[in-house]
Amino acid sequence: MSSSLADLQAIYETPFLELIRRSHEVHREHWKNNDVQLCTLLSIKTGGCSEDCSYCAQSARYKTELEIEPLMKCEEVLPRARQAKEKGAARFCMGTAWRGVKSGDAKFNEVLKTVREVSKLGMEVCVTLGLLGDQEASQLKEAGVTAYNHNIDTSPEYYPNIISTRSFQDRLDTIAAVQRAGMSVCCGGIIGMGESITDRLRMLEVLCNLDPAPESVPLNCLVPMPGTPLADQPQVDIFEFVRLVATARIVLPKARVRLSAGRDQLSREGQALCFFAGANSIHYGEKLLTAENPDTNEDVTLLKELGLLQE
Repeated sequence: MSSSLADLQAIYETPFLELIRRSHEVHREHWKNNDVQLCTLLSIKTGGCSEDCSYCAQSARYKTELEIEPLMKCEEVLPRARQAKEKGAARFCMGTAWRGVKSGDAKFNEVLKTVREVSKLGMEVCVTLGLLGDQEASQLKEAGVTAYNHNIDTSPEYYPNIISTRSFQDRLDTIAAVQRAGMSVCCGGIIGMGESITDRLRMLEVLCNLDPAPESVPLNCLVPMPGTPLADQPQVDIFEFVRLVATARIVLPKARVRLSAGRDQLSREGQALCFFAGANSIHYGEKLLTAENPDTNEDVTLLKELGLLQE
């Protein structure tokens, strides 16, 4: 649904208990099974990225302890995908640390081969490969990609404080190419990078006004990485995060609202509040690209205790 910044501010500033009551009602109206989708994210090419994203340990511009790893071959990825499915993942996501892809490039061809094989396993296939154009998007769609992840990260106004090597419009152009190819869009952002509440709501405003709206909206809490410019940022306030989850659920009622990076910083009670407010997917597995993630057994236990069904 289209929403203005004023609309979003009014929703966000609703008294907390009233806000999550309202978002819970919206959630139950549109998601009657009350399920939580499990997604596994695997870094298939790690480190050495030319971009300067201030939050990312994979940037070659910062002195981090991350070891650079080459692109994984199809035969290396497939066992990981099968394992993810066996553990209950309904979506398998693959990410690469590079600026973007070009048709005909050997590395892109290897990714296409991997996608074709993973898609045969019966899971949704999501990739995040950076910038791409219409030709590359069409090839990914044909290979079997279900959804393409390309976060806008923050508001258009705050974005230049975080990244200088690609513009906000670059991101919107990639999203448009994904939509033209007929893939679903997985698009969200990161909070806790020093942005204001208004920036967070402006980010949601952009997402609400995409046509069509994103199929999934990952909400990440910054994981401060040693060696990056944002290494010393404080932890996100849980009530601010729940407010954002609730606001996203109300204005994007048909989207999967995914709890992504930084979930290991949230208590069980904090996660429960997020689920009540309308989150209905988690990234599942011990690693999220380079960030730590809760243990899978802990996740299964929590979901069972909350009475949430798994797909």
